This record gives sequence, C-alpha cells and structure tokens, in this order.
Amino acid sequence: MKHVPFLVLLALMSAPARTDARDWLRFRGPNGAGTSPVSGLPLKWSQSDNIVWRTKLPGYGASCPITLGDRIYLAAYSGYGAGADGSKEMLQDHVICVDRQSGQVVWDKVTQGSADEQDYDTWLPRHGYASATPVTDGEAVYAFFGISGVVAYDLNGKKLWLTRVGSKTHGWGTAASPVVHENLLIVNASVESGSLYGLDKKTGKEVWTAQGIVQSYNTPLLLKTKDGKTELVVNSNGKLFGFDPANGEQLWFHNTQGNTYICPSVVAHEDIVYALCGRSGQFVAVRIGGRGDVTESHTVWRASGSSNVPSPVYHDGYLYWSNEDGIVRCLNAKDGTVVEAYRGRLPDSDLVYASPLAADGRLYIVSRERGTYVLALKPEFEPLSHNVITDDNSLFNASPVVSQGQLLLRSNEYLYCVGELGK
Repeated sequence: MKHVPFLVLLALMSAPARTDARDWLRFRGPNGAGTSPVSGLPLKWSQSDNIVWRTKLPGYGASCPITLGDRIYLAAYSGYGAGADGSKEMLQDHVICVDRQSGQVVWDKVTQGSADEQDYDTWLPRHGYASATPVTDGEAVYAFFGISGVVAYDLNGKKLWLTRVGSKTHGWGTAASPVVHENLLIVNASVESGSLYGLDKKTGKEVWTAQGIVQSYNTPLLLKTKDGKTELVVNSNGKLFGFDPANGEQLWFHNTQGNTYICPSVVAHEDIVYALCGRSGQFVAVRIGGRGDVTESHTVWRASGSSNVPSPVYHDGYLYWSNEDGIVRCLNAKDGTVVEAYRGRLPDSDLVYASPLAADGRLYIVSRERGTYVLALKPEFEPLSHNVITDDNSLFNASPVVSQGQLLLRSNEYLYCVGELGK
C-alpha cells in the first residue's frame, strides 16, 4: 500500500461501493419482497445464545437496518420522546453507520428535527420519529424523517443535502420509506403533503410531484411490466395507483373499496401486485400495465384479508402475513382462496408491526414485546420456535433483515446480529 499514490488512495476511499444480490439496500430488501434465498439462518436464539453481537444505538426508532458490503445503515431519533426528557426543540434525527462484522458504530450523523413535529403523545409513542428505513444506491444513504425532511449522506457520513417535502403531521407520525429509481429518490409524503415526490438524488431538488396520495403509510414498489417498462405502485386510501417513476405521470388506478389509512406495502410476483387494504378486510390482486381505471379490466381477484400494519410476503405460489394481532394467514396467490390449514395465532403473541421475512424454508415474524416467531414456510401452520431476548424490554418494530447468513434485528435500543455460533 505504501507504493500507491495518495490521490489514488483518496479516489478509492470516495468511490461508490459495489452492490450485489447479498446487499439489503432498502426496506424489505431486494424488490421490497421480504424474501431471501440464503440458507443456514438461525432457528433458535436468546440473550445468551446465538447472539453474534449487539450494539447499543445512540437513538430510538423503528427503522429497519439496511446493508451495503461491510456496512449497516439505519435511522434513529433522540433528544425528545422515547428515552429522553427534553423538549420538542431538542429533537434530533440520526443516520447511523455500523461495522457489519464487529457491530461497532462507525459514524453517527445528526440533523435537527423540526419543532413543528407531532407531539409525542396519543399514537406516536408506538413507533416514534424514525420509522422510515433508509435506502442506498451504493453512492449515498438517503433517510426520511417526515416534516423534518429527507437527508442524504455520502458513505463516509458527509452531509450532501436536506430537503423538505411537506409541513403536515398526523397522530400516527410518518412511516413510508424512500426508494431509488435511476437518478431519482422517490418519497411517499402522503402525511406531509398528500404527494409522491421524485427528487434528484444528487441535489435533493424536486423533479416531479404527484398529488392525491391519501392516508398512505406504505413504501412504493418499482417493478417491470411484460414489455420491459418500469411502473411505480403505491397503495392509498380507496385506490391503488400505478405511476411512471421517471416523471410522476399517473398511468392507472384501481378502486380497492377501502376506507382507511394504508400501512402494508404491496408485493409482486411477475406482473401481478398483491395489496392488503388495511383494516378494510380486503386483499386484491391486480395486473399491472393498464391505463386509466383498471378496476374491472385488470383485477385478478379480490379476497378477504386484513392487516393494519404488517405487509405480506409471496413465496412459491402463496401469500403469507400476520396481522397486528398475531393472527397468521395464507392465501393461494393464483385465485385468492384461503388456505384453511393455515389458520393460526402466534402463541402468547403481543402486537405485531414488523413485516414477515421468508427465508431458509421459514417465516420469521417479529412481535413488539414477546420475541420472534419462526414458522415453517409452507401452506400449513407449523410453529418451529419462539425466541425472546429477555433482557431487552424495549419495543421491536423493525422487520428482520438477512445478512451474510445471519439475521439483523433492531429494537428501540439495540441492533442485534443473530447467527448459528456453533457452525
């Protein structure tokens, strides 16, 4: 290394990180699917078994970790709310980088939270001020903190820009995570302004907006049509929308007949999107690629199935999910019929806000206060294990992440790496 010129070293340090299929770059990983082909994941763990490392975080939050090579990124908040005695003027938003192998915090960058944020009362304490999961394109890390703004850092923690996307608040706070499409960062700012934003990811400047996104707390999904075009799909109160992500043009809409706020994000298989429509008790399958009102022309099926918060997962022709009360369901993705052999409730379950992970022939479901449940990933209800970290009494709201044959779990206070230590 002593023979490498200084300028070359500097260029290497500032070069974008290469991404590959093992990276978990956004909320719910590749394609927002919540699935992984990795095997060898842990089945059982506790505070004294199969914990590779655990890291005390400098702030609270429900943001899921993301991974890029040997780094982990996540969001948090401090100064006001959970774990803090300060006033709202002391609210701070954190983007944190953690070393993947050791769990040590590499950098912790802070921006000032807005003093106009929703008060920490009513429903907000259920998840706090850092619920959106960051996203990375291998060049920068982007995080969304509601009316406090969207912030970008380079991989070494240098702040690149901060952009506001609205000024409205809600008792539930905010939750939708940003996604990257080519040169754009796309943000669902339904709570803050009733809009989708396409921001230039280099500068944070607005490229386009799309209006009419009502009571939508879910993360948009990017997917390809059969003719190779990209569509952006987001679920809203009463309507499922398809947009052109390049310019924000609305391509199609589907009337879902719901009448509630929508937290679950959509999932897809091939050219069909599957959308849980909140508490309305409706699950819809819609073929993408249409134009205008596709309610009649592109509906594949409608079925009964509700979830107030968790999103579904698709695996091998079936859709699985847990609702917030720990009731686990399974539908046949072909026709929406209920799989009667898969009616079950997670034993001794508390509320569930995290979305499930399908990996290694198992379904991992994280509850808020009573640990992680592992079920067989098949259309028959079969609990395999129940794992509780008893010395962490803080809330677990974040969805689990697969990383290098291990799991990353995030509570309000800690980040955990869980793996088979005997292997």
